[in-house]
Amino acid sequence: MGSLQNQKPDNGLSGTMKPLDPEEFRRQGHLVIDFLADYYKNVEKYPVRSQVEPGYLKKRMPDSAPHDPEPIEEILRDVQKDIVPGITHWQSPNYFAYFPSSGSIAGFLGEVLSTGFNIVGFNWMSSPAATELESIVMDWLGKILDLPSEFLFSGGGGGVLQGTTCEAILCTLVAARDQMLKKIGRENINKLVVYGSDQTHSALQKAAQIAGINPQNFRAVATTKADAFGLTAEAFRATIESDIASGLFPLFLCATIGTTSSTAVDPLSPLCAVAEEYGIWVHVDAAYAGSACILPEHRHFLNGVENAHSFSFNAHKWFLTTLDCCCMWVKDPSALVKALSTYPEYLRNKASESKQVVDYKDWQITLSRRFRSLKLWMVLRSYGVANLRKFLRSHIKMAKNFEGLIGMDKRFEVVVPRNFATVCFRISPLEFGGNHQIVSKEDAANNFNAKLLETINESGKIYMTHAIIGGEYVMRFAVGATLTENRHVTLAWKVVQEHANALLTNS
Repeated sequence: MGSLQNQKPDNGLSGTMKPLDPEEFRRQGHLVIDFLADYYKNVEKYPVRSQVEPGYLKKRMPDSAPHDPEPIEEILRDVQKDIVPGITHWQSPNYFAYFPSSGSIAGFLGEVLSTGFNIVGFNWMSSPAATELESIVMDWLGKILDLPSEFLFSGGGGGVLQGTTCEAILCTLVAARDQMLKKIGRENINKLVVYGSDQTHSALQKAAQIAGINPQNFRAVATTKADAFGLTAEAFRATIESDIASGLFPLFLCATIGTTSSTAVDPLSPLCAVAEEYGIWVHVDAAYAGSACILPEHRHFLNGVENAHSFSFNAHKWFLTTLDCCCMWVKDPSALVKALSTYPEYLRNKASESKQVVDYKDWQITLSRRFRSLKLWMVLRSYGVANLRKFLRSHIKMAKNFEGLIGMDKRFEVVVPRNFATVCFRISPLEFGGNHQIVSKEDAANNFNAKLLETINESGKIYMTHAIIGGEYVMRFAVGATLTENRHVTLAWKVVQEHANALLTNS
C-alpha cells in the first residue's frame, strides 16, 4: 500500500528484545492504523468473496517460522500480498451474505483498548473496572431494549457478555439442565428433552450434545409457510404432550427472533405460556434481530420476553461492535452460578467471599475472559442511541428498497415476508414452463437459483448466501455492512438481473 512504500525497514528489536517498548509500539501502531485506513478506503475495489483455491496460502508461505526477526513493514507487505487475497471482505459495502459483522471506529478502538490492557478478567478482583463496566453497560443496553426489569442487575437479574450465541445457549441450557436434574435426579438425564423449530440455529443442537442431552431427545418442531416459518404454540404443545406420554421430561425451548434462514419470528407470548405450564426454561435467541429491537417500531417482536428465562443478541452482528460480543441476560443469575461455578483455593479472595461482587467466571464456560464491555461502552457513548437507531433504520430502508426492485421484475419473487433487513428471493418457478420433463418446475427453479447465485458470487461484485426454506432454494440479501449505501443496493440488483438474463438466455 502507498503508506508503506517509503518506510525505512526497522524491526525495532536490535539488541535486547523489548516486545512492549512504548515508542516502537507507537511507530508500528501508526503503520497498522494507516494500513487498515487504506484497506477500508479501498475495500470496495476487492472481489467481495475470496477468489482463491483451497491450499493457496501454503504455496506462498515458507516451511518454517523465521529464526530472526522481520520488520513490520515487510510483514504488512506480505499481509497485502498474501493474506488480503484470501479474505472474504465482510466490511465491503457489497457484502450481503450470512448476517452482517458491522464494524465501526468506536468498536475497533474499543477493541484496541481492550487488547492493549490485555487483562484476564475472570473475577472482580482480577480487574474491578472490567466487571463493573460490564454490569453497568448490560443494564444500559437492557434499558435501551426495554427489557423487563427482572433481567437487569437493578431488578435482581443481570447481563453478561459471552463470545457468541453458541456460548449463551450452552450456558443457559446447562443451568436449566441442573435445575431440572436436582428435582428429578441425575440418573434421569437421558430423559430430558430440548426443543426448537426446524428453523432454529444449529447452535442449539450442538449445545444439547455438549450438555449430555440424549440425541434422540432433540426436537426440531416443523414449521410451515402458512405460519411464516415461526414455531406455533400448538405444534410445541403437541410435541411436549407426546414426550410426556413417553415418560420424558421437557426441559428447554430456544425461541428465535430472526432465524438464520429467513429471519422468521417465533411468537414469544403463546410459546412462553405453554412452556410455563410444563416448567420449561425458555431462552430467546435474537442474535441477528435483537439490534433492530432497539427501534420502537420493532420492539413488538419481543412481546412476551417478560415470561422467558434468558435472552441474548449479538452486538457484533448489527450493532457496530466488533466480534466477539454476545449480550446475554438472565432473570436468575444464581442458576448460572450453581451450574458453572468452581472455586479453587488459588482464586479465593475477600471480595468474592463477601458476595458483594460479580465473578463473571461463574456465568460462562471458560475461566479466562476478555474486557469486551469496553468496546460496547465506546459504541454506546460514541454514537448514542439516536444515531444507532438511524443506522439500523437506514439498512431496513435499503432492504425495503431492494424488495421493491424485486417486485418490479415479474420473473422474481420474495419468498417470505421481510421482517428486518434481510430479503429472501428467487427466480419464480413460473419462469420454467413445460420444457422440463425430467424435473418439476420447483426442482428446476431450485437448480436454476443455485446456479444463479454461484455465478453472481464468482463475479466478485457482490456476495450473497442461500437458504432452503420449505423446500425452496432462496437467495438471501442481508443488508447490514457499515459502509453500504443505497447505491450499492441498486448496483447489487443490477448484478442479479444481468446474471439472470445471461442464464435464462442460455437455459
